[in-house]
Amino acid sequence: DRLVAQGSDVLIIDDLSGGSETNLKEAYHSGPGTVHLTVADIGEVGTTEAVAAHRPDVVFHLAAQVNVNSSVDDPVADAHTNIIGLLRVLNGAQLAGTRKFVFTSSGAIYGEVDPELLPLQEDTARRPLSPYGVAKLAGVFYLEAYEALHGLAGTTLALANVYGPRQDPHGEAGVVAIFAERLLSGQPCTIYGDGEQTRDFVYVGDVAEAFLAAAERADGQLLNIGTGVETSVNHLYNSMAAAAGGPVEPVRESERLGELKRSALSSTRAATELGWRFTTSLEEGLSTTLDWFANR
Repeated sequence: DRLVAQGSDVLIIDDLSGGSETNLKEAYHSGPGTVHLTVADIGEVGTTEAVAAHRPDVVFHLAAQVNVNSSVDDPVADAHTNIIGLLRVLNGAQLAGTRKFVFTSSGAIYGEVDPELLPLQEDTARRPLSPYGVAKLAGVFYLEAYEALHGLAGTTLALANVYGPRQDPHGEAGVVAIFAERLLSGQPCTIYGDGEQTRDFVYVGDVAEAFLAAAERADGQLLNIGTGVETSVNHLYNSMAAAAGGPVEPVRESERLGELKRSALSSTRAATELGWRFTTSLEEGLSTTLDWFANR
């Protein structure tokens, strides 16, 4: 939406496994830019050809397999999307003479750390505990290699847990979306483990601004994008259940393999290099998200 509003002509490549074309409704009609959707698997060779033909000035690479547990169960499928897919897009950008490549990484690249180090800085040792985290760390090095080999400028944004309107509530990823849909439809929500695991929840509108800023700045850098604030899953559920009038108690199940205990990302470097800071509080973001799901 932000790109179209500023007059950009946007090519979107998506297999629609987690996204929906209805999410593009406003962008299709808002102008002055344009939107074209190509439905394809980014891991296939046609992706390189599509990117090269569009000749983009900037590539924002957000397509990914985002489920940590799925990556543990099937690391090959995870790598097909998160490594091979990245290379297909990078090759297309190289052929197109793209000026800037912005890659979406994750706080999962740091793995389990000493809680005293939270919120994590970018110089924290990187020890991913899942194939998903490994793939997202590999992407950082691929960007560096393509810059050294081909002069393709790149910036990596390591995102905290992004939430907000339009997020897919089905499957395992996106706990805010899952809770929102189930609470509003009167269905029970599941919390894995003791619920005291923490995440850094950052609103999607704020994250979009970080991507736009990275298109013009911070070449060759890895930047964390988060709020720096830890929120437990129990606290998140209680806040959303109170707002939605949902059941007081969730369903409890055993913890999941490869899931981090605690996570929060410092965005101090992003403030310096991008002029970026989050502006949406968790309370405000959850309210907006619940309203969006309710209006569906």
